[in-house]
This record gives sequence, structure tokens and C-alpha cells, in this order.
Amino acid sequence: MNTGQKEVLNALQNCIVTCNECFDACLSEHHVSSMVECIRLDRDCSEICSLLVQAISRNSSNIGVLAKSCVEICERCADECSKHDHDHCKKCAEACNECATVCRKLIV
Repeated sequence: MNTGQKEVLNALQNCIVTCNECFDACLSEHHVSSMVECIRLDRDCSEICSLLVQAISRNSSNIGVLAKSCVEICERCADECSKHDHDHCKKCAEACNECATVCRKLIV
């Protein structure tokens, strides 16, 4: 595994963890109904990042396709999280933006 792949995998893993933490914290917010879209995007983002990690680890021929979807979903999650003032949402937006930036390198 080269340095570039390690950077991508680290960003993906960080995004997975941060999205799951945000998802869980959103469920505990006082007005959870206002967090529904954030929760949904956290889950989608975590799942696509997990799928891309698996694809990279087995050298799948679909890495580029999955990376493109990952970038799009990470950006959508970051946009939604940035609308909220909660610390967990701000951290999630940051992790998603970082992940999208790094994953763009995988799109051919």
C-alpha cells in the first residue's frame, strides 16, 4: 500500500467514525426532528466511505466510480452538517470535506 492510499484510507476511516458519532449525537438533540436530514446523510456518508474502504482493500475495478459517489455524498453531508451549530456537526462537516478532497484523487 502506497502513501497516497494510506492518506485516503485514513480520511475515509476518520469520516466513518465522525459521521457515526454525529449520527448518534443528533439522536440525542433536544429537537431531533430538525436533525433528520443530518442523521440520514451521516448514515449514507458512513456507508459509502465503508464501501470504498473495502473496494480499495481488494483493489476493486470500481474504485473510481465509488470514489465519485463518495465525494458527492461527503459534500452533501458536509453542507447539511454545516447548517447546524452543534460541535459534533461542525466536526463532521470538517471530516467530510477532508474526505471529499482526498477521494477526488481516486476519480479517473
